[in-house]
Amino acid sequence: MKLKLTLFSLCYFLLSYSQDYKPNNSSVKSNNTNFTAITNAKIHISYDKVIENGTLLIQDGFVVRSGKEIKIPKNSVIINAKGKFLYPSFIDVFSSFGVKKPNRLSSSSSTPQYEPTREGYYWNDHIRPEQNALDYFEFDKKKAKELLNIGFGVVNTHLDDGIVRGSGSLIALSLKGTNSERIISKKSGQYLSFERSIQTNQAYPTSIMGSIALIRQLYHDAEWYKKGNIKNTDLAIEAFNSNSNLTQIISAGSRDNAIRADKIADQFDIKYVILGGGDEFERIKAIKKSNATFIIPINFPKPYDVENKFLADKLELESMREWNQSPTNPFVLTKNDVPFALTTHKSKSTKEFKSNLLKAISHGLKKSDAIKALTSIPAQILRNKKIGNLKNGSFANFIISSKDYFEPDSEIIEHWIKGVRHSFKNINNKDIRGEYEFNLKNKKFLLSIDGSNSKLKASIKSDNVKINCNINYNEEWLTLLFTSEDTTQQKFIRYTGKINNKNGFDGYVNLSDGSEIPIKIEKNSNKIAKSKSKNKITKKEGVIIPVTYPNVAYGNEKLPQKETLLFKNATVWTNEIEGILYNTDVLIEDGKISAIGNDLSSSKAKTIDATGKHLTSGIVDEHSHIAAASINEAGQNSSAEVSIEDVIEADDIDIYRNLSGGVTTIQILHGSANPIGGRSAIIKLKWGEIAKNLIFNNSPKFIKFALGENVKQSNWQSYTRFPQTRMGVEQMYMDYFSRAKEYDEIKKSGKEYRHDIEMEVLSEILNKERFISCHSYIQSEINMLMKVAEHFNFNINTFTHILEGYKVADKMKSHGVGASTFSDWWAYKYEVNDAIPYNAAILNNVGVITAINSDDAEMSRRLNQEAAKAVKYGGTSEEDAWKMVTLNPAKLLHIDDKVGSIKIGKDADLVLWSGNPLSIYTKAEKTIIEGTNYFDLKIDKQQRINIKNERNNLIQMMLKEINKGIKTQPIIVKKKQDMHCRTSARFIREG
Repeated sequence: MKLKLTLFSLCYFLLSYSQDYKPNNSSVKSNNTNFTAITNAKIHISYDKVIENGTLLIQDGFVVRSGKEIKIPKNSVIINAKGKFLYPSFIDVFSSFGVKKPNRLSSSSSTPQYEPTREGYYWNDHIRPEQNALDYFEFDKKKAKELLNIGFGVVNTHLDDGIVRGSGSLIALSLKGTNSERIISKKSGQYLSFERSIQTNQAYPTSIMGSIALIRQLYHDAEWYKKGNIKNTDLAIEAFNSNSNLTQIISAGSRDNAIRADKIADQFDIKYVILGGGDEFERIKAIKKSNATFIIPINFPKPYDVENKFLADKLELESMREWNQSPTNPFVLTKNDVPFALTTHKSKSTKEFKSNLLKAISHGLKKSDAIKALTSIPAQILRNKKIGNLKNGSFANFIISSKDYFEPDSEIIEHWIKGVRHSFKNINNKDIRGEYEFNLKNKKFLLSIDGSNSKLKASIKSDNVKINCNINYNEEWLTLLFTSEDTTQQKFIRYTGKINNKNGFDGYVNLSDGSEIPIKIEKNSNKIAKSKSKNKITKKEGVIIPVTYPNVAYGNEKLPQKETLLFKNATVWTNEIEGILYNTDVLIEDGKISAIGNDLSSSKAKTIDATGKHLTSGIVDEHSHIAAASINEAGQNSSAEVSIEDVIEADDIDIYRNLSGGVTTIQILHGSANPIGGRSAIIKLKWGEIAKNLIFNNSPKFIKFALGENVKQSNWQSYTRFPQTRMGVEQMYMDYFSRAKEYDEIKKSGKEYRHDIEMEVLSEILNKERFISCHSYIQSEINMLMKVAEHFNFNINTFTHILEGYKVADKMKSHGVGASTFSDWWAYKYEVNDAIPYNAAILNNVGVITAINSDDAEMSRRLNQEAAKAVKYGGTSEEDAWKMVTLNPAKLLHIDDKVGSIKIGKDADLVLWSGNPLSIYTKAEKTIIEGTNYFDLKIDKQQRINIKNERNNLIQMMLKEINKGIKTQPIIVKKKQDMHCRTSARFIREG
């Protein structure tokens, strides 16, 4: 039989590597038409079709037939796989196998690069669709063997670099043959991401919102290019359009980014396959709603080293939950019918992938769903019916495992790729692990064999004395080498035996004196076979912490719901003509204020005794930078194309902290890195909702402009970008609005035009459909921008900061612009040296709509106290001061018809205070948005206790893992970055 197999392998090798188009200079030969029949195996034709005791017939690299009763042709090589398991080879859709990532482009200068370097290609170097994986591919035999050993036989590889990365290639991982024979598909998908290329120093984009805007503009340009309206050839766009018929795979890397990617897909009617981050379970409803197919890494975090109490106290609850909950992600996805493929991406090793796969199964993932995620779904993603299954006509890509693949001690014996056999172990070897006994010279010996099939370990005991032993097993023959019991003079004993039909061994012992004794080693049926496999599937010990919304400290187990509420006997700050009402009732129904008066009643309402307490409208912060993944897009002098709405982070703990300070609505503004910044987001702080549900309904359109030191780069380490002077800033505005005017005229003419997102936004300003909130300090610049606006027949909506506003209050009043200022900030940089704490009061007295904002995550939850400073410094009335953080900012944001005062019909965005809201001793007891209680001081106190208990439980779980010898990860203390106007502007220098 061995001779037959050898001859077959030789013939198959010659068949596989013969190439008909080469000259035949040898003697007459014929092609090998032999079949290979693998019999008596449990064959997984696909994830949902299994044949017990079946036969798989293959020929010329393809599956011919499979079934229980297959007529085997005479010219067949038969391989008996009795007791073995066959599976289709696994497919990794998101791989960079064999494709070396390019070296980071070093810059000899700290000067930023603004222009592209590639002539004839797209204007942005981070867009590289012309790249193809094969141009960078070099087969990695060592890595291929590692992948084959855990079941992967096919990889979809690509160049992991750039925002548009080009096309991937589908590669079979055969260790034998040439690259041309390994290629299944030269172009198997187009890859995108939100990450910049390291092959260029081009500054734009510096942020994720810039990446999103760039992708959007590329789709518009690609469509424009198709129409033939671009005179010059653009090789990048041509490649992008050419690849548009391929599977589109985008690297998101997190659930938030996945939702952002899906938003782009919906806008341009694209079906993305999304690389996730393993945290999809935290927002599974939003993930399911995307209707996308996902590629999921299973790089579950290791437990943290919590033995040091002081470090453990610094470990965030969010990180501890991630360790506890992440292994449930694949199960949660299947439970919610979200299609996904599994990938080795982000796994530190192939061993770790297998270990985590078994962990996912121990956390609820069904084996059939795991097979589906490793075979059929990847094949569907790649639109290839010949891989991921063992149906007739498919490639003969399959693994033969010693047991059920998902058993802890299962091993891959052989891996066949396109009909080429890769043997890792002898298929005829039986699993001999277990407990045995034998007699030698009238003494009883106990033999224990364990470990893995590829690396067996043996130990021998006699009279409870352990004896050293080496073991070797191959093709039913067992050899043992152990020492004698005589400790005074160590002598070696050799045993050689063959397995018998009782799963024992018949053989001989050769003693040190040269004598030979027949020995029968018998299986001890009273002992259960051991396995010390690290991959052992065990029931998850400990409790899986329930997911909250958001899944961080102070999250809600269930999203809060609207209530009918009746506040009784409150001191009500209406902000309307009625002023402050005492001992007054307020009724909330269906998220609106439905009644204000005395002796109100409602049988449906939950009554809240507000005696001695103050009820106000929720605080509105006109200028905030919390709850966003990025604030500045600093790569260009205008970034009107970017939008904060794309990067809202609904899980930011600052949302909850703001609620605790009575804030219900904020405008998240772009930063001040450039004269024309990005579009803003007006959100309500609905703690627990997804980002989309935070955005204010029918939100007015705003954009951030900026003046002063930041935009002319006088406080940057290096600067070359225009403008670099205050007069240059003015000229830039004139230039951009002139261009926008021309663009708008062409658009309105009905002629065909290139859709330019940046010009679209600026045109909205000209058409008075979008409002400007401008970062400002110096009176000369304030005057300048008002004149620019008047030149183009529009008004500036708000000057924010406006610390020299008291100098030009009359001109601001005449122009019709509002002010959103600090209460008492000054002298923190040169251009605020003339700031005074009376600014807000002076502006208010002149008749300028005046608000007090935060621009700071800490200050934003103390805006009630900031408003009080207007009383202290400027003698402003309490009611007017309170309007500076409620009604006035609502007016500046054009939402005062909905929020900012307590009036029948307005949104029930209310705060119940323990005392006068302007007092430093007052606390917000309840913060309500649209009739839903999002912060409650009593609940907050209970949550603090719950958080402490949960932390202790999770630490105990981790200590238990540590005690088992499980590897840990170090605690890295994370400090939350507070966003400000200048945050991330440095990225333009760092690249």
